[in-house]
Amino acid sequence: MSTPLITATLAATEVAVAPSTIRKWVQLKHLVPAGKQGRSQLFRLEDVFAAERHTRRRTT
Repeated sequence: MSTPLITATLAATEVAVAPSTIRKWVQLKHLVPAGKQGRSQLFRLEDVFAAERHTRRRTT
C-alpha cells in the first residue's frame, strides 16, 4: 500500500505552520516533495512531521 500524499496547505495545517513555512522548508532542503499534482507539490505526512521535528529541535 502506498502512502497518501497531501498538499502543502494541508501539510501546513497538520503541523500548525503557515504554508509559506512549508515552502521555506523545501527551499532549505528540510522537506522534499514526494510528487506533483499540476503545479502543486505533494508531500508525505511523515516527511512533514520529520521536517517539523528537525526545525523545532531545541538545545538544552
